[in-house]
Amino acid sequence: MSATDLFQDQIPLLKPWTGEEEVRAAAEVILSGWVSQGPKVAEFETAVAGYVGARYGVATNACTTALHLTLHLSGVGPGDDVVMPSHTCMATANAVHHAGGQPVFADIDPRTYNLDPQSAAAAITPRTKAILVVHQIGLAADMQPFVALAARHGLALIEDGACSLGATSRGKRVGGIAAPTCFSFHPRKMITTGEGGMITTNDAALADKARILRATGASISDLERHKAKGLLVQKYGEVGYNYRLTDIQAAIGIVQMKKLDAMVQQRTAQARRYDAALAGIDEVEPPYVPPYATHAYSSYLIRLRPGACMDRDTLLRRMAERGISCRSGIQPLHQEPFYEARYAGVHFPASEDAARTTMFLPIFPGLTEEQQDRVIAELRSALGR
Repeated sequence: MSATDLFQDQIPLLKPWTGEEEVRAAAEVILSGWVSQGPKVAEFETAVAGYVGARYGVATNACTTALHLTLHLSGVGPGDDVVMPSHTCMATANAVHHAGGQPVFADIDPRTYNLDPQSAAAAITPRTKAILVVHQIGLAADMQPFVALAARHGLALIEDGACSLGATSRGKRVGGIAAPTCFSFHPRKMITTGEGGMITTNDAALADKARILRATGASISDLERHKAKGLLVQKYGEVGYNYRLTDIQAAIGIVQMKKLDAMVQQRTAQARRYDAALAGIDEVEPPYVPPYATHAYSSYLIRLRPGACMDRDTLLRRMAERGISCRSGIQPLHQEPFYEARYAGVHFPASEDAARTTMFLPIFPGLTEEQQDRVIAELRSALGR
């Protein structure tokens, strides 16, 4: 039996929307002779920054490295604390460590799964240097209370928009709301370049410095040096990093950006179908979208309500047995092995409840109504309905 036969009846959690257009774009760059960071990266940066409503975009090879540069350029260093949600990807916390700081966790709003302003405020100490807000699972956070909180304490404010390109809060798109924002282009995110990231910002100095640091600290880019036919020579004023995105990846990203609005529309339509179907299942709580925000639905996260006939892990197994690939919700970082000893005895009730009771259903551009109907039918069957 071939791999195709084995998985033909399986419904994946997600699938990137890529095709011949991305293949042609990548091939053109490969054949051009310039495959490293160059003109396509600059074009991609302009496309993303323009879309979100920011003045500048700085592409990197991952969201983690985008976060690292942003934290570093926001003044975070050894001895500094960064308040952030426990309910997020380890990569977010990794970036804080790379900058020399220490993550200080706070709880989430149980309905939006985004950082709770009151919990964040309670976590601030004299060592706190920054607040890192994560726009989680495609839903934009309300930045107003965090802008006020950061101003009141003189703190840097940074946004992790890895999962939420295309979402809005109070009429502004994530990436152009309040603070420097970092995006991911991993295949599980809204658009993909395979791997990749970007900083969007209105701060010219931060953008200029980030471009230098991402390219080993060189004062001019390889492209500028190439255009000058060797008459310009780069200088190194400080230690930098190799965080560059390639033009091959950027060419794919340019094509993906042209599809983004259609991707958001498809995901939203699929979410509406799920919402309608799940309204008749008492055990399941669909995603909540507050009136100030729009959801990009990079993920469709459901919660099992108290009194459900089975726990989340049992439901996951039953869906897998039926050929439906789901995933458990986000596991809080304070319960991960690296942090368990440091956070012994600390509890974040909303984050811990979400970890026990939530799971992702398949949602992606190209998911057919027939496939979605099957997901819904199998979910009903697994729950004994």
